[in-house]
Amino acid sequence: MTEADAVGPLSGLRVVELAGIGPAPFAAMVLADLGADVVRVDRPASAGDAHRDLVNRGRRSIAVDLKSAGGRAVALDLAAGADVLVEGFRPGVMERLGLGPEPCLEANPRLVYGRMTGWGQDGPQAQYAGHDIDFVAVTGALAAIGPADGPPAPPLNLLGDLGGGAMVLVSGVLAALLAVARGAPGQVVDAAVVDGTALLTTFVHALRAQGLWSGTRGHNVLDGGAPYYGVYECADGRYLAVGALEPGFYAELLERTGLRPTDDTAPQTRADPARWAAGRRQWAALFATRPRDEWCRMLAASDACVAPVLSWDEAPAHPQLSARSTFVHHDGTLQPAPAPRFSGTPAQLQLPPPRPGEHTDEVLRELGRTSDDVARLRADGAVA
Repeated sequence: MTEADAVGPLSGLRVVELAGIGPAPFAAMVLADLGADVVRVDRPASAGDAHRDLVNRGRRSIAVDLKSAGGRAVALDLAAGADVLVEGFRPGVMERLGLGPEPCLEANPRLVYGRMTGWGQDGPQAQYAGHDIDFVAVTGALAAIGPADGPPAPPLNLLGDLGGGAMVLVSGVLAALLAVARGAPGQVVDAAVVDGTALLTTFVHALRAQGLWSGTRGHNVLDGGAPYYGVYECADGRYLAVGALEPGFYAELLERTGLRPTDDTAPQTRADPARWAAGRRQWAALFATRPRDEWCRMLAASDACVAPVLSWDEAPAHPQLSARSTFVHHDGTLQPAPAPRFSGTPAQLQLPPPRPGEHTDEVLRELGRTSDDVARLRADGAVA
């Protein structure tokens, strides 16, 4: 990738991603979205695979056998010329490959070595498998999500893998890069989904410390317990999200909807948890009288804090998201645009998801390998 091609606030940053699944690829996607030149190291067995995963957008791919001497040499050369390395293997895998932090930081003392796991690099559970639902479960977060009269509801993999995992890794990598820019040496960033998810629950722990959060799911202000903060079914079977927390917003909700408040829904008594069940029934009966979109028209351009619960297909056409181009068409596929926005160094989507090994020769040339070198590496099976 040439400097002329690069855009975004991370333009000029070089990242090596060791291909994996889960939050590490998403973290690499975010770095690529923001302008970093990300080279993904795929396995030779997947070379030429036409599968196009949107999470792999924005980077180039080189297929390397990390178990071969030639492949390890290529990977070390990549690390030596990079600012960041991102890997998401179980603890010890990179060390067994000869590509752990020690040899990589020896080759490049300024390298930020980002490690992404579910359980972390140490501890009694570190060597065992797990997935988002497991990591979220042990932090207490899963127990707090879902209806009061049902089991906890898995929050997709947005809370654990992507929020507590990938985005925390990105923030750690950027913080370490800032330290390097200020003269510190490179270092290891140990990001664990359990740690990051626990961090995201700090707000709830603050409420608990103040006596403002009970341990019973569905009986708190933000978990669907309060009738003025929850989801309601409309006459057409679709849903509205209501978030009228503040008194002024609640007053506007009452005015716009025409609800005649009772003792359970009056502004002066609405915050009493003892009245919430009855208040929810009153609001549910009202919202069930009209279709979702009719409610949306009635509540548009207001501070009532009501929004339609949109499907994946509906979301891109929402007027606010459409106006901000929150979703874009790129390489023939509709997908979320990079975020956040930058006034001076705007980011934009560039490369589509690569086929594994698509840029092998190009990247090897950048490492100074000759045509004969590349031919030998191919013959040995070190690259593909």
